[in-house]
Amino acid sequence: MAKILVTGMSGTGKSTASAMLAARGHRAVDTDTDQWSHWVTLPDGSTDWVWRESAISDLLANHSEGALFVAGCKSNQGRFYPQFDHVVLLSAPAEIMLARIATRTNNPFGKRPEERAAVLRDLANVEPLLRATSTVEIDASAPIDKVVQQLEGLAQTTP
Repeated sequence: MAKILVTGMSGTGKSTASAMLAARGHRAVDTDTDQWSHWVTLPDGSTDWVWRESAISDLLANHSEGALFVAGCKSNQGRFYPQFDHVVLLSAPAEIMLARIATRTNNPFGKRPEERAAVLRDLANVEPLLRATSTVEIDASAPIDKVVQQLEGLAQTTP
């Protein structure tokens, strides 16, 4: 009944890993949808795409069989860290992330120059915070099959 958060910057393979885990029979949830996340307006007037906390709470509380992999990177995810057995950071060099973002077809984010600049800012500013709070880091520049095998291994070793 392992609960594993798979997090990381845009282009590290969270969605791809989630789809592969689901294809292998695991419960895998990609939180980059309206079912799991929504836009909020912050006090300074800016907006943020955050988890729907009640939906994530219900997901984690009601999981009772097999491994659950939750993929995403949201500013409010830290509130849920105690409920996960592992917080896994997928990391990759900037050039790999940007190349993946440029060729992906399932997500338009990162195609415009200002979005690519935001990805690089997040890599410099957000990834170190994720690294400091993760329990495991996986090199996502490896072939996706190897990344998924490492994630499955974590689920098998979780008490």
